[in-house]
Amino acid sequence: MIKKHEIYKKDNWNMMTVEVQGKYIVLREISDQWGEDTHTFLSRPALMHWANNRFPKEEFQNNEEEWHQLMAAFKEV
Repeated sequence: MIKKHEIYKKDNWNMMTVEVQGKYIVLREISDQWGEDTHTFLSRPALMHWANNRFPKEEFQNNEEEWHQLMAAFKEV
């Protein structure tokens, strides 16, 4: 059974979804600049490590609320 989580969605070209497929966690990141990028993780800690590196808190200095919402969405996976 596949369980799908939507991390964020701004429009059809700027979105991120996570699917839990058995023991695998598949993250799909779609952007209007880079197209689609897929990452596969074997554990939730690996996913959170990637998320913290991909979205460093320093980049959200003026908008910490958005960073907290993003990290909360990853933790719900």
